[in-house]
Amino acid sequence: MLAPATSAADWLVAARAAARQPPAQARQPLWVAGQAVGSVASGVLSQIDLQRLSDKRYQLLNHEQSGGVVWHLDVPPDAVTPALNLLAQALRAQGRCGPWRDEQLAVCNARGERLGTVERGAVRVLGIATQAVHLVGLAPDGRMWVQQRSHTKPNNPGMWDTLMGGMVSAADTLQQALERETWEEAGLRLPQLHGPEHGGQVHFSRPSREGGGLGYMVECIDWFDCTVPEGVEPRNQDGEVERFELWSLAQVRECIAAGEFTLEAALVLDACCGL
Repeated sequence: MLAPATSAADWLVAARAAARQPPAQARQPLWVAGQAVGSVASGVLSQIDLQRLSDKRYQLLNHEQSGGVVWHLDVPPDAVTPALNLLAQALRAQGRCGPWRDEQLAVCNARGERLGTVERGAVRVLGIATQAVHLVGLAPDGRMWVQQRSHTKPNNPGMWDTLMGGMVSAADTLQQALERETWEEAGLRLPQLHGPEHGGQVHFSRPSREGGGLGYMVECIDWFDCTVPEGVEPRNQDGEVERFELWSLAQVRECIAAGEFTLEAALVLDACCGL
């Protein structure tokens, strides 16, 4: 969480810098089935009990490549998902995972081609790129719908956020994630809204506290904006939102300056509204 600033503009300058940071410690590339998919902090995988990767087809190798050390989960292409999830379980046993979600996220190569999937709780420790979606909701009079995240959320509890923000799971396309998360978080169906229109992307690459501070977040957020018609109000369905409020842009700027919005939401709102 960034410290409060004298203005939203000052806070956003620091936020943009915070969104793009090098790793906090040395990291080594992670390859799976012969393709680069992420990175791991030095020493993390050397602590893994390789007996946990006991399937004869799975090998976790550490070798020199192009002048550096590379970790390679050497498996056939059809075994990427089970092998990565076995590795995630081993990390969890070592206390080196983020919150375990029982949710699979896509694992892609540098060209964006899906190789397999892995438990969400392991992606930051393994430096695997993720995709998220946010929806900015404006009222017809120009005010903005914002949500306060539940105080029981594992990440950024109690902070303010866009109308909807969520991860794109391995089971979803971007459009499906937009539809599902809008319903689960805000109780709204897309046909009720004017829009939504795709507005752009916000990119993150920064250290993560997950895994005891050994994670690295690499994420692309696709954001959309819409108008929520008069008389239509968001109502949370999944227990992950404390409440929704309708704020003026001046109120939004004030809360951003106070550091009360998540970093992701603040940068999405800046991209959308030019805060």
